Amino acid sequence: MKILIKVAFLGSAYCGYQVQPNGITVQQKLNEATKDLFGYDCDIVGCSRTDSGVHANEFFAAVTKRGESFLDTFVPIEKIPQALSVRLPEDISVLSADWVEDSFHPRYDVEYKEYIYQIWNGPVRNPFLNDRSWHCPKKIDDCAIEKMRLAAKAFVGTKDFASFMASDSKIKDSVRTVKDADVFKQGNLIIFKVSADGFLYNMVRIFTGTLVDVAYGKLEPSDIEKIISAKDRRLAGSTAPPQGLILNKVVYKQFINQE
Repeated sequence: MKILIKVAFLGSAYCGYQVQPNGITVQQKLNEATKDLFGYDCDIVGCSRTDSGVHANEFFAAVTKRGESFLDTFVPIEKIPQALSVRLPEDISVLSADWVEDSFHPRYDVEYKEYIYQIWNGPVRNPFLNDRSWHCPKKIDDCAIEKMRLAAKAFVGTKDFASFMASDSKIKDSVRTVKDADVFKQGNLIIFKVSADGFLYNMVRIFTGTLVDVAYGKLEPSDIEKIISAKDRRLAGSTAPPQGLILNKVVYKQFINQE
């Protein structure tokens, strides 16, 4: 058996999720916390590889004893979230824990993921959203929001999104199914929400940069289909900065209590 934990984290202080030699990561902190709790090294497999500065409202990771499954643990499953959270920095929390079968994979068994991207559209920066949004001070009015919404709808469907993939990506299969995409505004905060069965490297951030180009009249909503068809990264917008990106929801094909 594996223990599946649901994690939330503020990614500002981390070089992404996955362990790497040149900086502190979320996975590193989870490794340290699980070893301290259980008394041995654990293998921890996450549902996604988030970039430096990216946040998560809902992130899943499977925990196994290194080289074998858990047969049991002295910590009751319902106590694990609190037991791990007290061993983690204040910007990482474990929200829940469940037993899952050894065959369960937190990445490959995903039905879809939902990301949100936050844009602060005030004339001056918002210090409370400084590391959680992209500050675009030039006014984006209601008409521009509607153009962004129309452009976002063009992402929906099963399509080859090579134009919205980082140019240095090694991925060969760039076909993904976008389930839904929308843009809405709450005061000065613009939120882009998108869900898909999978995402290419920098895909949501390039979507966002392209939508901002639509808002500012550099592109038209009708250009999106042309950009998709061209499979040319140079035609899409800039890559939005990482701090506005949040992994908001992960839904599995089967399993678990995801309340």
